[in-house]
Amino acid sequence: MTLYSALTQVVALEDETQVGEARRTAQKLAELAGFDTHDCGRVALVATELASNTLKHAGHGQLHLRALPALAGIELIAVDRGPGFDLHDCLPDGVSSRGTQGIGLGALLRQSEVFDVYADARGSVVLVRLFAKRERGGDWPVGISQHSLHDDPACGDAWQICRHGSLLSALVVDGLGHGPEAELAAQAGCKAFARAPHGNPALLFDDMHQAMNGTRGGAVAVAQFDAHDGKLRFTGIGNIGACLVSPDKSRGMASHPGIVGAQFRRAQTFDFPHAAGQLLILFSDGLQSRWNLLDYPGLVHRHPAVIATVLHRDFCRGRDDVTVLVIALEAPDV
Repeated sequence: MTLYSALTQVVALEDETQVGEARRTAQKLAELAGFDTHDCGRVALVATELASNTLKHAGHGQLHLRALPALAGIELIAVDRGPGFDLHDCLPDGVSSRGTQGIGLGALLRQSEVFDVYADARGSVVLVRLFAKRERGGDWPVGISQHSLHDDPACGDAWQICRHGSLLSALVVDGLGHGPEAELAAQAGCKAFARAPHGNPALLFDDMHQAMNGTRGGAVAVAQFDAHDGKLRFTGIGNIGACLVSPDKSRGMASHPGIVGAQFRRAQTFDFPHAAGQLLILFSDGLQSRWNLLDYPGLVHRHPAVIATVLHRDFCRGRDDVTVLVIALEAPDV
């Protein structure tokens, strides 16, 4: 199973006229994903409720949308900087913080296969994932927030996540600069990675280096996890941030200087045993590095898509493409 790089679609929510835009955008995404009429209707309903609730609760915000082809799913995330709310108080029907009928969050919960929320004084993030009925299966605990500078259709960041049995491999590439030339470099790295995502990291970096030669080159990080023994291997060249987060601590993972596609010393791999049960977070330098997930009480236990979105909302630099990838490293089934 593989998830391929794709930008997060964003619909601004500034007034009631944009509720319709959110609904239409979400429904079109569902149609393109092959959802049937019934499931497209569910997606449209959820988009309407998320957009309406954001405007009523926070006054303004955004709706983030993403297709998840490997899961036959659609992801919708409402993001705001409002006053926050108590989820347990707002889920029951008839309860409202804004004098409405109080059916919004309850309706979202009933319609969704995956539902999660994080809310505090800094704002709220509400996640819904819906899967096509004919292919409905389990969720995958990964989250991605990817945005290009100034909404450019070309993005110099790229990512990929591959899972095969107990093996999981994740890639983040940041092509130098931004725009079409940076995108070309990043995509060249992704294509080389896709040929052997679970292979020897040194050989994998050699292949990506050759593929990116002749492009601008870029920073690259690869994390490989084996749920069978719980060990994580990390290899990084350039300024891709990486850390392992547990409920009580965070560990950074070091990358070496260099530019893949131009010049770097041989890639060195670091092993992290006992990584199962922790969060793996990879991010390009479009995200500030001075943040601590433990400053957000309870966030470490939320869905990775919620975590990625909170980090993007609060720490995006706003002067480069940005990618945040969060993966819950699961322990093997016993």
